[in-house]
Amino acid sequence: MDRTTYLFKLFFCIFLASSFSISAQPVREKLSLDKGWRFFQGDIPFPKVLGHSMSYHSSKAGAALGPAAINFDDRGWKTVNLPHDWAVENPFDSLENLSQGFRKRGIGWYRRSFRMEESERGKNIELQLDGIATNSTIWVNGHEVGHNWSGYTSIYIDLSSLLLYGDNLNTIAVRVDAEKHEGWWYEGAGIYRHTWLVKRNPLHVITDGIYAHPVKMDNKWVIPAEVTVENRGKNSEQSSVKIDVIHPSGKVVASGKTNISVDALKRSVAKINLEVDKPELWTLENPVLYQVRTRLEASANNISDEVITRCGFRTIEFTSDSGFFLNGKHVKIKGVCNHQDHAGVGVAVPDALWAFRIKRLKDMGANAYRCAHNPPAAEFLDACDSLGLLVMNENRNFNIGEDYIRQLEWMVRRDRNHPSIILWSVFNEEPMQGTENGYEMVRLMTSKVKNLDTTRPVTAAMNGGLFTPINVSQAVDVVGFNYQMGSYDKFHEANPNMKLTSSEDGCGLMTRGEYVTDPTRNIIDQYDSQSAAWGATHREAWKAIHQRPWLAGCFLWTGFDYRGEPTPYVWPSVSTFFGAMDVCGFPKTAFWIHQAQWREDINVLQLVPHWNWPKDSIGKKIKVMCLSNADSVTLYLNKKLIGGQKADYYEMNTWMVPYQPGRLEAFGFKKGKKISHFVVETTGEPASLRLLPDRKTIDNNGWDAMPVTVEALDSKGRHISTANVDITFEIKGSGKIIGHGNGNPNSHEPEKGNRRSLFNGLAQVIVQSEEGGNDPIVLIARSGRLKAGEVVIPVKQVPAVKSIAAEVPNFQLQDWQVSPFSVVKPNPNQNVALNDMNTWTSIKTGVLRQHESSGYFIYRTNFEPYQSQKAEGGVLSIKRLTGKAEVWVNGQLLANKESHTTEDLAIPFPASENVNLNILIEAPEGKKVGLGGVVTVLPKNQK
Repeated sequence: MDRTTYLFKLFFCIFLASSFSISAQPVREKLSLDKGWRFFQGDIPFPKVLGHSMSYHSSKAGAALGPAAINFDDRGWKTVNLPHDWAVENPFDSLENLSQGFRKRGIGWYRRSFRMEESERGKNIELQLDGIATNSTIWVNGHEVGHNWSGYTSIYIDLSSLLLYGDNLNTIAVRVDAEKHEGWWYEGAGIYRHTWLVKRNPLHVITDGIYAHPVKMDNKWVIPAEVTVENRGKNSEQSSVKIDVIHPSGKVVASGKTNISVDALKRSVAKINLEVDKPELWTLENPVLYQVRTRLEASANNISDEVITRCGFRTIEFTSDSGFFLNGKHVKIKGVCNHQDHAGVGVAVPDALWAFRIKRLKDMGANAYRCAHNPPAAEFLDACDSLGLLVMNENRNFNIGEDYIRQLEWMVRRDRNHPSIILWSVFNEEPMQGTENGYEMVRLMTSKVKNLDTTRPVTAAMNGGLFTPINVSQAVDVVGFNYQMGSYDKFHEANPNMKLTSSEDGCGLMTRGEYVTDPTRNIIDQYDSQSAAWGATHREAWKAIHQRPWLAGCFLWTGFDYRGEPTPYVWPSVSTFFGAMDVCGFPKTAFWIHQAQWREDINVLQLVPHWNWPKDSIGKKIKVMCLSNADSVTLYLNKKLIGGQKADYYEMNTWMVPYQPGRLEAFGFKKGKKISHFVVETTGEPASLRLLPDRKTIDNNGWDAMPVTVEALDSKGRHISTANVDITFEIKGSGKIIGHGNGNPNSHEPEKGNRRSLFNGLAQVIVQSEEGGNDPIVLIARSGRLKAGEVVIPVKQVPAVKSIAAEVPNFQLQDWQVSPFSVVKPNPNQNVALNDMNTWTSIKTGVLRQHESSGYFIYRTNFEPYQSQKAEGGVLSIKRLTGKAEVWVNGQLLANKESHTTEDLAIPFPASENVNLNILIEAPEGKKVGLGGVVTVLPKNQK
């Protein structure tokens, strides 16, 4: 296992453990809700409310109608696991939005049922939905409990007052409106990030309630920790807050403690300064991470809550004359901008793919990442911390309305402990940037950020308005330039004391594996010859940044291709041409250009193009580009010297070479010594397929996923970079295929299923493990008469991700009314006026009733059966019915219980469009009787 993979797995395990106590009895649990959601693509109208009774009851808490109702029949819906992006499953459609990748988005519904044990009563239970594209409304047990107006911010919902326990089912319903959009890029559709249920004691640390980011003050390292504690209990609580800072070796290197008092239903903030002597620093090369363990203690043996977060000791500084410094060392920012979709999976990116993508960027030489243009998944930031990648975290919506300020504050509060983050960006390319209104908005937003974090500067990505009398540059700490190459010097001369960086530059265009531009086919060569009208080629953009020491660095647009925005083309192009890599992470020429420019730790040498040109190209001159960080390079064709050149750091080196099939060969020299060698050969026809997994093993937790590269080889085992054969995949063992791609921006092939073609020699399949699987994953690729490719991926046994089991939905009758107590046996089918909301009392099952004298009372409810039960009838399952009872359905006596004992009944009922259920109970003097358990409506023949 390489160091990068080891670090990612180590710290991913720490991340999963961070929400659990390290003691034997966990005081909090963070349980996954990802499995077993029922999904319907499309909208389902709510029933029209008619009449007084329906109007009255539907207006009450917990009385949601239609697909939000507790007992809505969703048994025919598709079952999906999260993260889930339904848009990537839809076919391409030329009538859909170009910016969203020509994929239908629309509206969808999700529902999930689960149980809570009686032992959980009294705990603080929180639902966490990490990301839903785009707008969403959430119901729990029929209560409309939340709305989220951004696809990029999480929503946390306190369920403590709403949950049911024991045999009762709890139901979550989520309506997702992906007709709404926030960006001009592919945003996906659905619950595309993780979902959680967090169980905590009444006295607990709130979510994102720990701020423990180290700072260096007076040559001392201090963690000025702040802990926000909430008391959901009924009485004021006294507790101590203890914080331990733990070295990666496990040694506690600093501790602090303070007392705190929290009134019932209130919050308090505890502050502790922890000094750490000579910590190991977090660097790009060695990103050392410490743990911060926070405990609420009533006594040494009574821990109310425990949370483990991570931190890194590092300093950052932006200067107006020399750029950026990390730990006092000058670092030119070599960054990339990226959206969050990946081939095959859309925006529903498995956690392991974040590490894969970060590793590819670091291979290129990138040291920074701009989250364009929204807060990323938390797991992405964890991976950046672990792997050593700087981050500009960016707010999505430029708006100072209450909901939108809350989104900004959420981003800072969630992410401020990450050492990887060096900049907060409050907007991207807003038209108001050159106005006084824009300045005032950013001044306010900057203040909101500083209220939560003073250790990082605030920036804004400006593409204009820089020279107006009042503009946004005057309200930020670091000015961000988007495509303003012509203004770099002018702005710096006018504002020599301002700190500056490029926040977005480049916009070079290329299609992987193509070397002849053909607008009729929407193809752009990858010689770095073209860029968007407002941008520059990769080489031009970096030269402008590198030659200006007062510019902190660049954020190239983009590291990876992404769906949507297929500049400069429209249909049939469905994804971009901007990336240094395609949507799979396969390199384009830009990758090697930047690798040659950005990496000093390895010897870089690469030749383009391929050397498989048609016979009529013989003798014609082919542009050959050499990408190297050597001092000089020489080029040979079939052992004949073509020429040598001094290496050009900015432009790279090119030759016009008359084509002859054979062997094109380059050598790189540094100080006269040969340091690198690269060969491109003319290959034969495809003879076999090869599969190359990204890692050696895959974890069997059901979450882990792995990209597998697919390529065609000739009879000599050489990669054929011009192969475009069709592939069929088969998978065996403890895994499944969750998506695939090939990097072709003009391809309309489905990204799900078992078929894909190679594009210019390459395709990618993403496999995911099955939870608890023991058998190795065997992936097989076939294409006609070619020798099949096969790879065996060993499955590593790891603990399962702790989760809440998904329950099969059933129809539980939870809303009942009970009649007044009567000493005389009443008519069990008596009529009650529709506008009489006061004679009978609303009641839940599970609590028995006791009266001082003998008598009677009636439980009543009405329900509309599931469709199958309307036609065939069903079964009433009545648990723990205590006392003599008569069960009446639509005026018909179906059962007569003649014993006062507690019994479970299963009573068939006839087909009916609507059911009026009345249960008459005889109550002996002083004895408890009634519906002691749940009442469930089951399908016919089920008990």
